[in-house]
Amino acid sequence: MRNLGLFALMGAALCAVGVFSSWSESLQILNLCLISAIMALGVNMQWGYAGLFNVGIMGFAALGGVAAVLVAMPPVAETWAVGSKGIGLTLVALAITIAVTLFVRAKLQGRARKWATAACIIVGYFAIREIFDPAVDAIEAVDAARTGYLGGLGLPIMLSWIVGGAFAAGAAWVVGKIALGLRADYLAIATLGIAEIIVALLKNEDWLSRGVKNVTGLPRPVPYEADLQAAPWFNDLALRLGGDVISLSSIFVKLCYAVLFTIVLMIVLWFAERALKSPWGRMMRAIRDNRDAAAAMGKNVTRRHLQVFVLGSAVVGLAGAMMTTLDGQFTPGTYQPLRFTFLIWVMVIVGGSGNNWGSILGGFLIWFLWIEAEPVGRWLTETLGAWLPADSPIKDQLADSAAYLRPLVMGTILLLVLRFSPRGLIPERH
Repeated sequence: MRNLGLFALMGAALCAVGVFSSWSESLQILNLCLISAIMALGVNMQWGYAGLFNVGIMGFAALGGVAAVLVAMPPVAETWAVGSKGIGLTLVALAITIAVTLFVRAKLQGRARKWATAACIIVGYFAIREIFDPAVDAIEAVDAARTGYLGGLGLPIMLSWIVGGAFAAGAAWVVGKIALGLRADYLAIATLGIAEIIVALLKNEDWLSRGVKNVTGLPRPVPYEADLQAAPWFNDLALRLGGDVISLSSIFVKLCYAVLFTIVLMIVLWFAERALKSPWGRMMRAIRDNRDAAAAMGKNVTRRHLQVFVLGSAVVGLAGAMMTTLDGQFTPGTYQPLRFTFLIWVMVIVGGSGNNWGSILGGFLIWFLWIEAEPVGRWLTETLGAWLPADSPIKDQLADSAAYLRPLVMGTILLLVLRFSPRGLIPERH
């Protein structure tokens, strides 16, 4: 009953936004809460199930975002004509370099192996750059203001959600093979560094996703407002409901997104709950609680850590593709650690680490407070400032401080939960 009450309060808060502000804003917050809950589930799989401290969430979310571009955007014929051959040859050269390096490492030993590996990598690097750089220059020179990149495959954007999860899973496998043998603090540093590298690549490789120029106009899985406003059936519906066609079209679109995101959340939650309550889930929690004892019982700890790291990152990549779909654009500059790392970790900790329902509640609660903290803070400072003289410097200071209430509220909530409910609002069941 307590858990139901918490979710009911969360629903009441969203309804209050609809009543006192607008239902369009309330649904927009709901959609972002759903995406945040999915992302929190992915992190909970890593931390709550296995105790893996991953602070590279931002990088995996960005890979999900770029998947939406590569899958759904139409191909740019001009850039493909001038650069596709060079990019294809670059991939061939990269594959040859990797194959030769692996062959050399398999055949040689000792110092000769190290020198031969270094030589293969250096020669391969310069050979790849000789092919890659002219192709990139040719692609980025084609109408750089509007295109300047290869575009995508022109497929349905919902397919990119699966591809985004696959991209993140592949990157997590590579990262895990490198970093999962490290201690917890070193793992955190490694994942953070790799995430920054991924975002830096997406910001600078214009030929792939336009970099900081951003990709706008991504296709939608739901109708456009303009099409709804021109449809006779929708105008008839608006007339029967007695509402404005423009506002109702915005609400209808956001409601369609909410239905899609809810279905995805329920599917991910179902699999997460099945995994948690299975023998595999009990094994993961045993490894989390005492990895030495689990290893002594014959469990391959590193392999199991790699499994859950890949699964959790795939869910984060899925959520990243969904967020880019909702935004309708891919903006690498917005992938900031505060939004995609700190906030998601606060969601997991506040909701209840190790409990999937707690992660969902944390995703809803923290994102709602993150969005509403600034307008509520602005109203509060204006109310307090109304009692002060017009030339009071304190009044100006209160008005300027409203924007900083978001991190203050997040930090305060985190401290209160850690003090009075250290296992979260919905603790893990033992």
